[in-house]
Amino acid sequence: MSQNIIYALEILGKGMGSIFAVILLLTFIVILMGKLTERKNKKNSPDEA
Repeated sequence: MSQNIIYALEILGKGMGSIFAVILLLTFIVILMGKLTERKNKKNSPDEA
Protein backbone atom coordinates (compact mmCIF):
# COMPACT_ATOMS: atom_id res chain seq x y z
CA MET A 1 0.00 0.00 0.00
CA SER A 2 2.71 2.50 0.93
CA GLN A 3 4.59 1.75 -2.32
CA ASN A 4 1.52 2.86 -4.29
CA ILE A 5 1.41 6.12 -2.32
CA ILE A 6 5.09 6.76 -3.10
CA TYR A 7 4.45 6.19 -6.82
CA ALA A 8 1.44 8.50 -6.69
CA LEU A 9 3.48 11.24 -4.99
CA GLU A 10 6.22 10.92 -7.61
CA ILE A 11 3.67 11.35 -10.41
CA LEU A 12 2.07 14.24 -8.54
CA GLY A 13 5.43 15.97 -8.12
CA LYS A 14 6.31 15.58 -11.80
CA GLY A 15 2.94 16.94 -12.86
CA MET A 16 3.08 19.94 -10.54
CA GLY A 17 6.67 20.65 -11.57
CA SER A 18 5.66 20.59 -15.23
CA ILE A 19 2.77 22.98 -14.61
CA PHE A 20 5.08 25.34 -12.70
CA ALA A 21 7.63 25.27 -15.55
CA VAL A 22 4.96 26.04 -18.16
CA ILE A 23 3.60 28.96 -16.10
CA LEU A 24 7.12 30.41 -15.78
CA LEU A 25 7.72 29.98 -19.52
CA LEU A 26 4.45 31.70 -20.42
CA THR A 27 5.18 34.54 -17.99
CA PHE A 28 8.60 35.06 -19.58
CA ILE A 29 7.10 35.05 -23.09
CA VAL A 30 4.42 37.60 -22.15
CA ILE A 31 6.98 39.91 -20.52
CA LEU A 32 9.28 39.61 -23.55
CA MET A 33 6.44 40.37 -25.97
CA GLY A 34 5.43 43.38 -23.89
CA LYS A 35 8.95 44.78 -23.98
CA LEU A 36 9.29 44.21 -27.73
CA THR A 37 5.93 45.86 -28.42
CA GLU A 38 6.78 48.80 -26.14
CA ARG A 39 10.11 49.30 -27.90
CA LYS A 40 8.46 49.08 -31.33
CA ASN A 41 5.77 51.61 -30.36
CA LYS A 42 8.36 54.08 -29.04
CA LYS A 43 10.34 53.81 -32.27
CA ASN A 44 7.35 54.41 -34.57
CA SER A 45 5.56 57.16 -32.64
CA PRO A 46 6.80 60.76 -32.48
CA ASP A 47 7.84 62.12 -29.09
CA GLU A 48 5.06 64.01 -27.33
CA ALA A 49 7.28 65.77 -24.79
